[in-house]
Amino acid sequence: MNCARNLRRSKRVLPHRHAWRLGVSALFFGLLLSPALAQQEPAAKARVTPPAGESTSGAARIEVQPVASDQAIDRRLTSILEATGWYSEIAVQVEEGVVFLDGRAASAEDRTWAGTLAAKTGDVVAVVNRIRVAESSPWDFSPALSELHNLWQGTLQRLPRLLLGLLVLFLSGAVAWLAAQGTRRALGQRLNPLLRDVAARVLSIIVLLLGLYLVLQVVGLSRLAATVLGGTGLAGLVAGIAFRDILENYLASILISLRNPFRIGDLVEIVGNTGVVQWVTTRGTVLMNLDGNHVQIPNATVYKSIIRNYTANPNRRESFEVGIGFENEITRAQELVRDLLREHPAVLADPEALVLVDRLGSATVNLKIYFWYDGLAYNGLKVKSSLIRLVKRVFQEQQISMPDEAREVLFPEGVSVRMLQSTTAVEPQEESKAPPPPVAATEAVTTGAEGGLASEDEQLLEQGRKARVPEEGMNLLEENPAD
Repeated sequence: MNCARNLRRSKRVLPHRHAWRLGVSALFFGLLLSPALAQQEPAAKARVTPPAGESTSGAARIEVQPVASDQAIDRRLTSILEATGWYSEIAVQVEEGVVFLDGRAASAEDRTWAGTLAAKTGDVVAVVNRIRVAESSPWDFSPALSELHNLWQGTLQRLPRLLLGLLVLFLSGAVAWLAAQGTRRALGQRLNPLLRDVAARVLSIIVLLLGLYLVLQVVGLSRLAATVLGGTGLAGLVAGIAFRDILENYLASILISLRNPFRIGDLVEIVGNTGVVQWVTTRGTVLMNLDGNHVQIPNATVYKSIIRNYTANPNRRESFEVGIGFENEITRAQELVRDLLREHPAVLADPEALVLVDRLGSATVNLKIYFWYDGLAYNGLKVKSSLIRLVKRVFQEQQISMPDEAREVLFPEGVSVRMLQSTTAVEPQEESKAPPPPVAATEAVTTGAEGGLASEDEQLLEQGRKARVPEEGMNLLEENPAD
């Protein structure tokens, strides 16, 4: 009975043990197969990728029942590729509508064209292009020769337009020259040489630019024509920045020619430099100062500075100061000086000379004498020297004292004084005033030391004519007409 019970229990346990063993075996077998499957997947994918130098293409639509046979496709493609003469060792193979192309092509474009041709052929399912591009030798000059040939052919085709463009350019140059000459003649009497030259050059440049634009249009280089016009403005801007100082002097010379603040031979003072104008060019103004030296001043500085022209108005005024003692009658001294000024040949009667009381000094009454003279005929320094000398003579004759400035000496620590006793008394005697030294009744207006009263402007002009002008170039101003 026990044996029968055990037999039934063994029958129930046996199926459960077999199921557990089968599950473990299946799991172990799956783990063993997974690396193998993983290795087979990339291998399958690698077979899909074509090797280097080989390209594949498929048809957009594949017919189930092809019309043309593989042999017919092979013969048709082979005959076409051989007829072009672009390929060497060409071989075409067709299997189930798949075309395999082998051989060598001269360029990549020829290789691509063969694959495209095969793909467009009827009943072609796919194309495997294995045509190789032939490697060119470094000593193969055929591409360069081909480019030269194409360039020569293009030149021959454009030669008529080039000749027409040269003709237009020549005519433009001739028109520009005629325009410049006509401008100079038309403005010959109205403007100075600089302005005539500037107007002529501007007009000729405009005509040349228009001619160059027409030439480029005729030749067929319209884009280059627009670039030239745009580049002209850009080049002008760059030149203006790079040569700013030179252009500033040039423009200042044009403005000086228009304004005419002075003429050749005028005595002027510019930036503290006094001299006679010798030369004015497009760069600067040349003066000969009173010492006989040339002074060059940039035109930009001349135009922006204060200019004092002594020749524009020939009448000039000078002044000097003289002091008389407090005991003298001021009105009498003024009348004596006025009479002297009226009699002097270099002093003008109109405007009238003035003798004014300027200030009261420590020991003198200072008189300020103003007088006018003709600057073209007389030298101001010489006239002033003559008047000072004559005023001194008149004051000496009329007993008008001209004392020196009084000086006061201070002794901070004091000075000791000691009286000396004399044995004999000396009677005081009245001091006799010595009469003033005799002065000649008449005295020359000018002396040899003063060198005459005549102006030295003519001497400076003569020196300037003999001297070498350090600034080369065309003189932009007119000479001052002789009086």
